[in-house]
Amino acid sequence: MRRMILSTESGADLPKDLADKHNVQVVPMHVIMDGQDFLDGSLPVTDIYDYYERTKKIPSTTSTNSHEYHEFFTKIKNDYPDCIIIHIGYTSKASSSFQNAVIASEEMDDIFLIDALNVTGGLTAIVMYAVTLLEKEPTIEPASLVEKIESIVPKSRLAFVPGSLEFLRAGGRVSNLAYLGGALLKIKPRIELMEGNLVSTKKYRGKMDVISEKLMRDYLNQYNIDREQLYLLYSIGLDESIKERMDEMAKESGFKNVKWMQAGAMISTHAGPGGFGIAGLEV
Repeated sequence: MRRMILSTESGADLPKDLADKHNVQVVPMHVIMDGQDFLDGSLPVTDIYDYYERTKKIPSTTSTNSHEYHEFFTKIKNDYPDCIIIHIGYTSKASSSFQNAVIASEEMDDIFLIDALNVTGGLTAIVMYAVTLLEKEPTIEPASLVEKIESIVPKSRLAFVPGSLEFLRAGGRVSNLAYLGGALLKIKPRIELMEGNLVSTKKYRGKMDVISEKLMRDYLNQYNIDREQLYLLYSIGLDESIKERMDEMAKESGFKNVKWMQAGAMISTHAGPGGFGIAGLEV
């Protein structure tokens, strides 16, 4: 039976311990800062915050290009001869990365591409679902595995609140007027992935400890999330007491496994420090 290799992008924020344990291959996206192009994962996230403090600008982010994808897929093929690659990609609605993967794979055999229509924890939830399927049924037919993964894509739910509106303003995602009003009233948007698009679905008011509890309650009331696994996301700067409280709430809600994920450079560039998010799969 030919081996199947799962792959994804750095924008999934897939924790390294999970990627290593389950042999998930991760291709880096790009962060451009001070005229230099850094591979996502190659620089500390704190460098991005320091850059913003110094310049009041955020770095720009770019997708993995088709040449990089071709090299990435070729290396996997060389490392695992005769393998079949199942690539689960960052939403095509927010990046050209998935389309670049399509271009790179056109002249290559045995590569299946799945548009996860999600990012960070929402994308990791789908990748780890694929990992579980493959480990439970290692002889599954590739087409059947792809079909099952694609069927779960609409059930992956991600919601997060950025720690600071400053990064959204610097990136042009909120106007100066909206930023001033939001900062004055301590209002922060809840952002979700809706059909692959980042959408602000609600606004919360208060400090982050209050907002995080509201987000958790609203999320669990709105979605019937599989209690087997919950992913909690944070960007550097989130208070430890908030993380402890979120752990408590997750356990009180009956989740068997809770995995914390740190937002990498790609996501932190837009979310800023001190953000919090939740991801899981609906049943």
